[in-house]
Amino acid sequence: MASRLTNICIDAADPLPLAHFWCAVLGWDITEASDSGVRIAPDGSTAPVIDVLPVGDAKRDKNRLHLDLRADDLGTDEELDRLLGLGATRVDVGQSPDAPWVVLADPEGNEFCLLFPSVHDDAR
Repeated sequence: MASRLTNICIDAADPLPLAHFWCAVLGWDITEASDSGVRIAPDGSTAPVIDVLPVGDAKRDKNRLHLDLRADDLGTDEELDRLLGLGATRVDVGQSPDAPWVVLADPEGNEFCLLFPSVHDDAR
């Protein structure tokens, strides 16, 4: 049997506000919170979850792993506006101007992408 994805971990200087950001982005809920971190998950789900973990140092470089998001209920432009309104920012990591995605960062600088509908359409 192959390994199974159970947790995605995001380092944060202040885990609770970052967990709230990701809950708003994904429509998830906080399922656990303590000094050792905050866990978020979709309602009724046990895996995979996102653990937002406290770290003492600031993010310095581009992520080596990131999340790709797709707006299924809104158009890409509307979802981009929503994400920016939640506190995401646009970032340039060297993507081409005509890339079929937008690179964003969460409030602590962790990059993620908003895909346009044509990217990975068969992955749905």
